[in-house]
Amino acid sequence: MKITLAQLNPTVGDIPGNINALTAAFYEAHKEGSDLLVLPELYLSGYPPQDLLDRAWFIQGIMQGLERIRDLSRELPSPGILLGTPYPGQRPGKGLYNSALLMAGGEIVALRHKSLLPSYDVFDEARYFDPAPLIEPVCFRNQVLGISICEDAWNDPALWPQQRMYTLDPIQILADKGAQLFINISASPFHVGKEDLRFQILKSHSRKHQSSFIYLNQVGGNDELIFDGRSMVLGAQGQTLKVFPGFEEHLATIDTAHLSKPGSYYPKDPIQSTYQALVLGIRDYMKKCGFTKAVLGLSGGIDSALTACLACTAVGPANVLGISMPSSHSSRGSIEDSRLLAGKLGMEFKLIPITSLYEAYIDTLNPHFKNRSADTAEENLQARIRGNLLMAFSNKYGHLLLSTGNKSEMALGYCTLYGDMSGGLSALADVPKTLVYQLSHYINREREIIPSQIISKPPSAELRPGQLDQDDLPPYEVLDRILHYYIEESLSVRDLIHMGFEREMVKWIVKKVDGNEYKRRQAAPALKVTGKAFGMGRRMPMAAKIDSGEGSGLSPF
Repeated sequence: MKITLAQLNPTVGDIPGNINALTAAFYEAHKEGSDLLVLPELYLSGYPPQDLLDRAWFIQGIMQGLERIRDLSRELPSPGILLGTPYPGQRPGKGLYNSALLMAGGEIVALRHKSLLPSYDVFDEARYFDPAPLIEPVCFRNQVLGISICEDAWNDPALWPQQRMYTLDPIQILADKGAQLFINISASPFHVGKEDLRFQILKSHSRKHQSSFIYLNQVGGNDELIFDGRSMVLGAQGQTLKVFPGFEEHLATIDTAHLSKPGSYYPKDPIQSTYQALVLGIRDYMKKCGFTKAVLGLSGGIDSALTACLACTAVGPANVLGISMPSSHSSRGSIEDSRLLAGKLGMEFKLIPITSLYEAYIDTLNPHFKNRSADTAEENLQARIRGNLLMAFSNKYGHLLLSTGNKSEMALGYCTLYGDMSGGLSALADVPKTLVYQLSHYINREREIIPSQIISKPPSAELRPGQLDQDDLPPYEVLDRILHYYIEESLSVRDLIHMGFEREMVKWIVKKVDGNEYKRRQAAPALKVTGKAFGMGRRMPMAAKIDSGEGSGLSPF
């Protein structure tokens, strides 16, 4: 059987646009003489469609779209089309399935539904879908196909001996019922380290069932989620026969009767993957939201420098504006470093001093703040002035404002509401500070783009004389490890202390994390690149009192 795999980038809700891309792939598959064109999970709606699935008019649009695809398949009886789509059910329950629909010659040949509906991290499929009532292979063109959808392949007991989330193993059931060739259509979001885990799961299925395994993943950015593609074909012994590129659309045809010779498989370098993911996330967020240009504040620090580099790669330097807004506390080096960076990137640069604006605020507030010493109230005024100026440019010119704070800052609340947190997208809010440095070195791997002095200077918000991050924070190498274990691994304070971290430091960090949930609720959407990002995949209460294992306490104010 000749199969064309379409690793495409659908837009959520854009049923006509997604059909247009499908149509182009269909004609290419026909030209290749393919028996079957395969598209990713929920391709027709885009993934994740979220509460659009609760709208009757949206489901009606899906059904009308399927009629268009039926007409397309009637026009050219070969190839068949296997695509992911929401599909109404007839049984009691949610009344909707996450389905794989096989169409050929203008007829629905088979309809298979997803069995395992994830409801952890960023996934919320049990909210919308019913599980498959039946798991059966599909006979098509003299092949017995074991068709599954994403999570259905993620419950191999050999890989999760103590952590299995489901009692059902759909791949085993398909194998027991005679499946000869497995096809898994997927929308599997990227995070660092996931690609290798994914490969191990697929290899285990291939070896266990002595069958070839086709895995087709979506690519592209949809809101916070980034899909890396990296679709692959494995032989019956788990050997890699084909691996698609990451973070880009790709179309390829395979012949199951003449599969290529095995090749070596290596997961992409994690720093390179993270860089490509962030670039794709910015590019697709802007494109799918209708933005053509971006604006950001250039502080002379490494976070804004990295964000500028990512934005320039994503949409081109001619479409990025960087604004330096020095106050009386800003160093001359920060201004010149920002100017130098903009010149190296070829992006537009503006200098707007804020000292007079800041002094006007202070003069206005002084009568009301008398007899009180200066503190974060005065410091944060500078960040909020900058946020207002950046938003003014965003409003006037229609630019997307990119906020530049990193995950370490967001975790501890070392960011200013309505100041440096202003923005429509936060590119680095899931990037710990240590990873910021690694990405910056990656950008400079061939030539200096980020000036070396930006990378080497001690981090500082420059909101008061002589201010340095490390005056208030543990070394970032230590801080980020603790944050990783607490946020991504869900360890308690007691667990962290037993690992050897200093007790008071751990309790202080955890209290900061817990106490700043209210800030993160008001933050711009954050591109997800780690196993647990702030945002849709981490739902924590604000008005709560939490003991995280050593009486850490919690106060949102």
